[in-house]
Amino acid sequence: MTPPISGRVQGIKISATKLMPMLAAASGRQCVSLGQGVPSFANPPHVVDALCARLRAEPGTGKYSLQPGDPALRRACAALLAREKGLAADPQTEIAITVGAMEALLMAMLTLVDRGDEVVVPAPCYPSHVEQVLLAEGRPVFAPLKPDWSLDRDALAQAFSPRTRALILCNPSNPTGGVYSDDDVRYAADLCVKHNVTLITDETYDALVYGRPKPLSPATLPGMRDRVVAVYSFSKRYALTGWRVGFCFAAAPLLDQMLKVHDCTAICAPTPAQAAALAALEGPQDYFENVVAALSRRRDLACARLDALAPHFTYVRPEGAFYIMARYHFTDAPSQEVAERLIREAGVITIPGGAFGPGGEHHLRLSFGGDEAEITECFDRIAAWLKQP
Repeated sequence: MTPPISGRVQGIKISATKLMPMLAAASGRQCVSLGQGVPSFANPPHVVDALCARLRAEPGTGKYSLQPGDPALRRACAALLAREKGLAADPQTEIAITVGAMEALLMAMLTLVDRGDEVVVPAPCYPSHVEQVLLAEGRPVFAPLKPDWSLDRDALAQAFSPRTRALILCNPSNPTGGVYSDDDVRYAADLCVKHNVTLITDETYDALVYGRPKPLSPATLPGMRDRVVAVYSFSKRYALTGWRVGFCFAAAPLLDQMLKVHDCTAICAPTPAQAAALAALEGPQDYFENVVAALSRRRDLACARLDALAPHFTYVRPEGAFYIMARYHFTDAPSQEVAERLIREAGVITIPGGAFGPGGEHHLRLSFGGDEAEITECFDRIAAWLKQP
Protein backbone atom coordinates (compact mmCIF):
# COMPACT_ATOMS: atom_id res chain seq x y z
CA MET A 1 0.00 0.00 0.00
CA THR A 2 1.29 3.44 -0.92
CA PRO A 3 1.74 5.62 2.18
CA PRO A 4 -0.07 8.98 2.34
CA ILE A 5 1.65 11.55 0.12
CA SER A 6 1.86 15.20 1.14
CA GLY A 7 -0.32 17.69 -0.64
CA ARG A 8 2.69 19.73 -1.66
CA VAL A 9 4.15 16.78 -3.58
CA GLN A 10 0.82 15.78 -5.07
CA GLY A 11 0.51 19.35 -6.34
CA ILE A 12 3.63 19.24 -8.50
CA LYS A 13 4.69 17.18 -11.50
CA ILE A 14 7.77 16.15 -13.45
CA SER A 15 8.47 18.68 -16.20
CA ALA A 16 7.85 17.81 -19.83
CA THR A 17 11.54 18.38 -20.60
CA LYS A 18 12.27 15.24 -18.56
CA LEU A 19 9.07 13.36 -19.46
CA MET A 20 9.35 13.43 -23.25
CA PRO A 21 12.76 11.65 -23.39
CA MET A 22 11.29 9.06 -21.00
CA LEU A 23 8.35 8.53 -23.39
CA ALA A 24 10.78 8.23 -26.28
CA ALA A 25 12.81 5.59 -24.43
CA ALA A 26 9.61 3.62 -23.75
CA SER A 27 8.46 3.87 -27.38
CA GLY A 28 10.99 1.39 -28.70
CA ARG A 29 11.97 3.77 -31.52
CA GLN A 30 15.46 5.00 -32.21
CA CYS A 31 14.78 8.69 -31.64
CA VAL A 32 16.82 11.79 -32.35
CA SER A 33 16.29 14.84 -30.20
CA LEU A 34 15.38 18.49 -30.41
CA GLY A 35 14.19 18.16 -26.84
CA GLN A 36 15.99 18.41 -23.53
CA GLY A 37 18.36 21.33 -23.10
CA VAL A 38 21.67 19.51 -22.95
CA PRO A 39 24.56 20.95 -24.98
CA SER A 40 26.35 18.23 -26.92
CA PHE A 41 29.85 19.47 -26.14
CA ALA A 42 32.23 17.25 -24.18
CA ASN A 43 33.50 18.38 -20.79
CA PRO A 44 36.44 20.76 -21.34
CA PRO A 45 39.60 18.61 -21.39
CA HIS A 46 41.50 21.01 -19.14
CA VAL A 47 38.71 20.72 -16.55
CA VAL A 48 38.89 16.91 -16.57
CA ASP A 49 42.68 16.97 -16.34
CA ALA A 50 42.70 19.52 -13.51
CA LEU A 51 40.15 17.59 -11.48
CA CYS A 52 41.94 14.25 -11.89
CA ALA A 53 45.19 15.84 -10.80
CA ARG A 54 43.57 17.49 -7.80
CA LEU A 55 41.81 14.30 -6.69
CA ARG A 56 45.16 12.52 -6.66
CA ALA A 57 47.10 15.33 -5.00
CA GLU A 58 44.50 16.53 -2.50
CA PRO A 59 42.46 13.77 -0.82
CA GLY A 60 40.27 16.42 0.80
CA THR A 61 38.77 17.14 -2.63
CA GLY A 62 36.47 14.17 -2.03
CA LYS A 63 35.24 15.42 1.35
CA TYR A 64 32.69 18.07 2.32
CA SER A 65 33.54 21.67 1.54
CA LEU A 66 32.47 24.58 3.69
CA GLN A 67 28.69 24.84 3.59
CA PRO A 68 28.57 27.98 1.35
CA GLY A 69 31.20 26.48 -0.94
CA ASP A 70 34.94 26.40 -1.55
CA PRO A 71 36.37 29.87 -0.76
CA ALA A 72 38.56 29.86 -3.89
CA LEU A 73 35.55 29.10 -6.09
CA ARG A 74 33.46 31.80 -4.41
CA ARG A 75 36.25 34.30 -5.07
CA ALA A 76 36.39 33.21 -8.71
CA CYS A 77 32.61 33.58 -9.06
CA ALA A 78 32.76 37.06 -7.53
CA ALA A 79 35.53 37.97 -9.98
CA LEU A 80 33.35 36.73 -12.88
CA LEU A 81 30.44 38.93 -11.76
CA ALA A 82 32.72 41.95 -11.42
CA ARG A 83 34.32 41.36 -14.81
CA GLU A 84 31.22 40.58 -16.87
CA LYS A 85 28.46 42.51 -15.07
CA GLY A 86 30.12 45.23 -13.04
CA LEU A 87 28.63 43.69 -9.89
CA ALA A 88 30.87 43.90 -6.81
CA ALA A 89 29.98 40.89 -4.62
CA ASP A 90 31.61 39.90 -1.35
CA PRO A 91 32.65 36.27 -1.90
CA GLN A 92 32.51 35.57 1.83
CA THR A 93 28.97 36.78 2.50
CA GLU A 94 27.14 37.24 -0.82
CA ILE A 95 28.11 34.20 -2.92
CA ALA A 96 27.02 30.60 -2.33
CA ILE A 97 27.91 27.53 -4.39
CA THR A 98 24.87 25.32 -5.00
CA VAL A 99 23.83 21.99 -6.49
CA GLY A 100 23.25 23.48 -9.92
CA ALA A 101 21.18 26.56 -10.54
CA MET A 102 18.07 24.56 -9.64
CA GLU A 103 18.98 24.29 -5.97
CA ALA A 104 19.74 28.00 -5.78
CA LEU A 105 16.32 28.77 -7.24
CA LEU A 106 14.62 26.46 -4.76
CA MET A 107 16.58 27.97 -1.86
CA ALA A 108 15.28 31.39 -2.87
CA MET A 109 11.70 30.19 -3.29
CA LEU A 110 11.51 28.37 0.04
CA THR A 111 13.08 31.36 1.78
CA LEU A 112 10.79 34.02 0.31
CA VAL A 113 7.41 32.34 -0.21
CA ASP A 114 4.85 31.24 2.38
CA ARG A 115 1.58 29.40 1.80
CA GLY A 116 -0.72 31.53 -0.35
CA ASP A 117 1.95 34.04 -1.38
CA GLU A 118 2.13 34.94 -5.05
CA VAL A 119 5.07 34.83 -7.45
CA VAL A 120 4.83 36.62 -10.79
CA VAL A 121 6.04 34.50 -13.70
CA PRO A 122 6.27 35.87 -17.28
CA ALA A 123 4.98 33.16 -19.62
CA PRO A 124 5.79 31.06 -21.56
CA CYS A 125 8.15 30.09 -18.74
CA TYR A 126 10.51 27.39 -17.54
CA PRO A 127 8.19 24.77 -15.97
CA SER A 128 10.38 24.04 -12.96
CA HIS A 129 10.05 27.66 -11.83
CA VAL A 130 6.32 27.07 -11.49
CA GLU A 131 6.74 23.71 -9.75
CA GLN A 132 9.08 25.32 -7.22
CA VAL A 133 6.50 28.00 -6.44
CA LEU A 134 3.92 25.26 -5.91
CA LEU A 135 6.32 23.24 -3.75
CA ALA A 136 6.70 26.32 -1.53
CA GLU A 137 2.85 26.33 -1.37
CA GLY A 138 2.75 29.62 -3.21
CA ARG A 139 0.63 30.62 -6.20
CA PRO A 140 2.16 31.39 -9.60
CA VAL A 141 0.61 34.39 -11.33
CA PHE A 142 1.35 34.39 -15.04
CA ALA A 143 2.15 37.57 -16.98
CA PRO A 144 1.80 36.73 -20.69
CA LEU A 145 4.62 37.86 -22.97
CA LYS A 146 4.12 39.68 -26.25
CA PRO A 147 4.07 37.65 -29.49
CA ASP A 148 7.75 38.50 -30.05
CA TRP A 149 8.49 37.10 -26.54
CA SER A 150 9.33 40.50 -25.09
CA LEU A 151 7.86 41.67 -21.79
CA ASP A 152 4.32 42.99 -21.93
CA ARG A 153 4.69 45.81 -19.42
CA ASP A 154 0.96 46.26 -18.86
CA ALA A 155 0.43 42.54 -18.25
CA LEU A 156 3.42 42.45 -15.92
CA ALA A 157 2.22 45.42 -13.85
CA GLN A 158 -1.29 43.95 -13.58
CA ALA A 159 0.11 40.67 -12.24
CA PHE A 160 1.37 42.32 -9.03
CA SER A 161 -0.86 42.36 -5.96
CA PRO A 162 -0.49 42.84 -2.19
CA ARG A 163 0.24 39.10 -1.98
CA THR A 164 3.18 39.24 -4.40
CA ARG A 165 6.46 38.22 -2.81
CA ALA A 166 8.69 37.66 -5.85
CA LEU A 167 9.06 38.07 -9.59
CA ILE A 168 11.11 35.47 -11.43
CA LEU A 169 12.84 36.57 -14.61
CA CYS A 170 14.70 34.08 -16.83
CA ASN A 171 16.99 36.06 -19.13
CA PRO A 172 17.86 34.82 -21.75
CA SER A 173 14.69 32.84 -21.69
CA ASN A 174 14.13 29.15 -21.54
CA PRO A 175 11.92 28.29 -23.47
CA THR A 176 11.68 31.17 -25.95
CA GLY A 177 15.32 32.06 -26.59
CA GLY A 178 14.28 35.69 -26.16
CA VAL A 179 16.50 38.25 -24.45
CA TYR A 180 14.71 40.99 -22.54
CA SER A 181 15.84 44.52 -23.39
CA ASP A 182 17.69 46.54 -20.78
CA ASP A 183 14.72 48.92 -20.60
CA ASP A 184 12.35 46.02 -19.89
CA VAL A 185 14.67 44.75 -17.15
CA ARG A 186 14.70 48.23 -15.62
CA TYR A 187 10.91 48.37 -15.79
CA ALA A 188 10.63 45.01 -14.02
CA ALA A 189 13.10 46.18 -11.36
CA ASP A 190 11.12 49.38 -10.80
CA LEU A 191 7.96 47.31 -10.23
CA CYS A 192 9.80 45.25 -7.62
CA VAL A 193 10.91 48.40 -5.80
CA LYS A 194 7.42 49.88 -5.97
CA HIS A 195 5.80 46.74 -4.52
CA ASN A 196 8.62 45.78 -2.14
CA VAL A 197 9.14 42.50 -3.99
CA THR A 198 12.27 40.36 -4.49
CA LEU A 199 13.45 39.78 -8.05
CA ILE A 200 14.73 36.24 -8.62
CA THR A 201 16.76 36.37 -11.80
CA ASP A 202 17.66 33.09 -13.50
CA GLU A 203 20.75 33.96 -15.53
CA THR A 204 21.67 30.39 -16.47
CA TYR A 205 22.06 31.34 -20.14
CA ASP A 206 23.47 34.84 -19.58
CA ALA A 207 26.60 34.30 -21.69
CA LEU A 208 24.87 32.43 -24.53
CA VAL A 209 23.78 35.35 -26.72
CA TYR A 210 24.23 35.87 -30.45
CA GLY A 211 25.08 39.13 -32.16
CA ARG A 212 24.09 41.33 -29.23
CA PRO A 213 25.42 42.42 -25.82
CA LYS A 214 24.87 40.24 -22.76
CA PRO A 215 21.65 41.07 -20.90
CA LEU A 216 21.56 43.57 -18.06
CA SER A 217 21.81 42.04 -14.59
CA PRO A 218 19.24 43.80 -12.37
CA ALA A 219 21.42 43.47 -9.26
CA THR A 220 23.54 46.30 -10.68
CA LEU A 221 20.61 48.75 -10.79
CA PRO A 222 20.08 51.45 -8.13
CA GLY A 223 18.03 50.21 -5.20
CA MET A 224 18.09 46.58 -6.33
CA ARG A 225 21.14 45.07 -4.69
CA ASP A 226 19.25 44.12 -1.51
CA ARG A 227 16.21 42.74 -3.32
CA VAL A 228 17.78 40.49 -5.99
CA VAL A 229 18.66 36.82 -5.95
CA ALA A 230 20.78 36.22 -9.06
CA VAL A 231 21.30 32.58 -10.06
CA TYR A 232 24.00 31.18 -12.34
CA SER A 233 25.04 27.78 -13.68
CA PHE A 234 28.13 26.03 -14.99
CA SER A 235 25.95 23.56 -16.90
CA LYS A 236 25.43 25.45 -20.15
CA ARG A 237 28.45 27.76 -20.32
CA TYR A 238 30.99 25.02 -19.65
CA ALA A 239 28.96 21.91 -20.65
CA LEU A 240 29.06 20.60 -17.07
CA THR A 241 25.40 19.57 -16.90
CA GLY A 242 25.97 16.32 -15.02
CA TRP A 243 28.35 17.83 -12.48
CA ARG A 244 25.49 19.71 -10.81
CA VAL A 245 27.17 22.93 -9.76
CA GLY A 246 25.96 26.52 -9.86
CA PHE A 247 26.10 29.61 -7.69
CA CYS A 248 24.00 32.51 -6.55
CA PHE A 249 24.40 36.10 -5.45
CA ALA A 250 22.25 37.71 -2.76
CA ALA A 251 22.84 40.38 -0.14
CA ALA A 252 24.20 38.88 3.08
CA PRO A 253 21.02 39.09 5.23
CA LEU A 254 19.00 37.23 2.59
CA LEU A 255 21.73 34.74 1.70
CA ASP A 256 22.13 33.84 5.37
CA GLN A 257 18.49 32.74 5.40
CA MET A 258 18.79 30.88 2.09
CA LEU A 259 21.76 28.95 3.43
CA LYS A 260 19.48 27.38 6.04
CA VAL A 261 17.63 25.66 3.18
CA HIS A 262 20.93 24.69 1.57
CA ASP A 263 22.14 23.18 4.84
CA CYS A 264 19.11 20.97 5.41
CA THR A 265 18.86 19.78 1.81
CA ALA A 266 22.37 19.45 0.37
CA ILE A 267 24.94 20.44 3.07
CA CYS A 268 27.23 21.59 0.27
CA ALA A 269 27.57 21.25 -3.47
CA PRO A 270 29.59 18.18 -4.51
CA THR A 271 33.20 19.05 -3.78
CA PRO A 272 34.70 17.44 -6.92
CA ALA A 273 32.16 19.40 -8.99
CA GLN A 274 33.26 22.59 -7.24
CA ALA A 275 36.86 21.78 -8.17
CA ALA A 276 35.76 21.29 -11.79
CA ALA A 277 33.92 24.62 -11.78
CA LEU A 278 37.01 26.39 -10.45
CA ALA A 279 39.14 24.82 -13.18
CA ALA A 280 36.59 26.00 -15.76
CA LEU A 281 36.76 29.58 -14.48
CA GLU A 282 40.54 29.67 -14.15
CA GLY A 283 41.35 27.78 -17.36
CA PRO A 284 41.46 28.95 -20.98
CA GLN A 285 38.26 30.67 -22.03
CA ASP A 286 38.59 29.95 -25.74
CA TYR A 287 36.67 26.73 -25.08
CA PHE A 288 33.64 28.80 -24.11
CA GLU A 289 34.11 31.13 -27.09
CA ASN A 290 34.10 28.08 -29.38
CA VAL A 291 30.88 26.83 -27.72
CA VAL A 292 29.10 30.13 -28.46
CA ALA A 293 30.36 30.14 -32.05
CA ALA A 294 29.18 26.57 -32.59
CA LEU A 295 25.76 27.29 -31.08
CA SER A 296 25.41 30.34 -33.32
CA ARG A 297 25.97 28.12 -36.37
CA ARG A 298 23.48 25.59 -35.05
CA ARG A 299 20.92 28.34 -34.51
CA ASP A 300 21.35 29.41 -38.13
CA LEU A 301 20.92 25.82 -39.29
CA ALA A 302 17.77 25.25 -37.23
CA CYS A 303 16.23 28.53 -38.39
CA ALA A 304 17.02 27.75 -42.02
CA ARG A 305 15.37 24.36 -41.71
CA LEU A 306 12.28 25.91 -40.11
CA ASP A 307 12.15 28.47 -42.91
CA ALA A 308 12.14 25.60 -45.39
CA LEU A 309 9.14 24.11 -43.56
CA ALA A 310 6.99 27.25 -43.92
CA PRO A 311 4.00 27.59 -43.76
CA HIS A 312 3.87 24.58 -41.40
CA PHE A 313 5.90 26.51 -38.77
CA THR A 314 6.48 30.11 -37.78
CA TYR A 315 8.87 31.30 -35.09
CA VAL A 316 10.72 34.23 -33.55
CA ARG A 317 14.45 34.03 -34.19
CA PRO A 318 16.15 33.49 -30.79
CA GLU A 319 18.81 35.90 -29.55
CA GLY A 320 20.00 33.74 -26.67
CA ALA A 321 20.05 30.31 -25.01
CA PHE A 322 19.61 27.43 -27.49
CA TYR A 323 15.86 27.14 -27.91
CA ILE A 324 13.23 28.07 -30.48
CA MET A 325 9.51 28.18 -29.70
CA ALA A 326 8.10 27.13 -33.06
CA ARG A 327 4.37 27.57 -33.65
CA TYR A 328 2.86 24.82 -35.80
CA HIS A 329 0.04 25.46 -38.26
CA PHE A 330 -0.59 22.01 -39.73
CA THR A 331 -3.06 20.96 -37.01
CA ASP A 332 -5.18 22.34 -34.20
CA ALA A 333 -4.27 19.42 -31.94
CA PRO A 334 -2.77 20.23 -28.53
CA SER A 335 1.00 20.33 -28.34
CA GLN A 336 1.28 17.26 -26.08
CA GLU A 337 -0.50 15.19 -28.73
CA VAL A 338 1.68 16.59 -31.52
CA ALA A 339 4.89 15.95 -29.57
CA GLU A 340 3.86 12.37 -28.80
CA ARG A 341 3.00 11.76 -32.46
CA LEU A 342 6.41 13.04 -33.50
CA ILE A 343 8.02 10.49 -31.18
CA ARG A 344 5.86 7.58 -32.38
CA GLU A 345 5.66 8.42 -36.07
CA ALA A 346 8.85 10.36 -36.84
CA GLY A 347 11.24 9.34 -34.08
CA VAL A 348 11.90 12.96 -33.08
CA ILE A 349 11.80 14.29 -29.53
CA THR A 350 10.40 17.79 -29.05
CA ILE A 351 8.90 19.47 -25.99
CA PRO A 352 5.20 20.45 -26.09
CA GLY A 353 4.78 24.19 -25.79
CA GLY A 354 1.72 23.83 -23.56
CA ALA A 355 4.06 22.66 -20.79
CA PHE A 356 5.53 26.16 -20.60
CA GLY A 357 2.38 27.90 -19.46
CA PRO A 358 0.13 30.53 -21.07
CA GLY A 359 1.19 31.45 -24.59
CA GLY A 360 3.02 28.18 -25.13
CA GLU A 361 0.20 26.01 -26.47
CA HIS A 362 0.32 25.16 -30.20
CA HIS A 363 4.11 25.53 -30.08
CA LEU A 364 6.94 23.05 -29.83
CA ARG A 365 10.14 23.96 -28.03
CA LEU A 366 13.06 22.93 -30.20
CA SER A 367 16.60 22.80 -28.84
CA PHE A 368 19.61 23.38 -31.07
CA GLY A 369 22.00 22.18 -28.40
CA GLY A 370 22.69 18.96 -30.34
CA ASP A 371 25.35 18.71 -33.01
CA GLU A 372 24.66 19.70 -36.61
CA ALA A 373 24.27 16.12 -37.79
CA GLU A 374 21.56 15.45 -35.20
CA ILE A 375 19.77 18.72 -35.97
CA THR A 376 19.82 17.86 -39.67
CA GLU A 377 18.49 14.36 -39.04
CA CYS A 378 15.69 15.71 -36.86
CA PHE A 379 14.50 18.15 -39.49
CA ASP A 380 14.84 15.57 -42.26
CA ARG A 381 12.52 13.30 -40.30
CA ILE A 382 10.04 16.10 -39.55
CA ALA A 383 9.98 17.12 -43.23
CA ALA A 384 9.30 13.54 -44.31
CA TRP A 385 6.61 13.18 -41.64
CA LEU A 386 4.83 16.34 -42.79
CA LYS A 387 4.68 14.97 -46.36
CA GLN A 388 2.87 11.84 -45.26
CA PRO A 389 -0.82 11.68 -46.24
